[in-house]
Amino acid sequence: MEIPPAGVNIKIEIMYAIVEIAGQQFKVEQDKKLFVHQLEAVEGDSVDFEKVLLVDNDGKIAVGTPTVKGAKVTAKVLQHVQGDKVIVFKKKRRKGYQKMNGHRQQFTQIQVETIVG
Repeated sequence: MEIPPAGVNIKIEIMYAIVEIAGQQFKVEQDKKLFVHQLEAVEGDSVDFEKVLLVDNDGKIAVGTPTVKGAKVTAKVLQHVQGDKVIVFKKKRRKGYQKMNGHRQQFTQIQVETIVG
């Protein structure tokens, strides 16, 4: 990519969408990798997400009520991973009560392939 001459502004528009995946909302762009709550899919599969709440295509914004009709995000499942260990420690002072517990959340790493909308 060449550097533009002085005084010339270049604005690069990137298409993005806000999509609901497993109960959470994510801002996704093409070729972006993200971690979502574990999905029922095999590694290497393609997954379609129909709950697209907003699509921005070169400054043209389409907001859904509640979803954008005809919009779809396709992603590829890269791997299933575990998150960092979360420690839960409960204590009541002067009572001798201590409980320690912990868990590791299950995540799926996906890569966005296409945004249609």
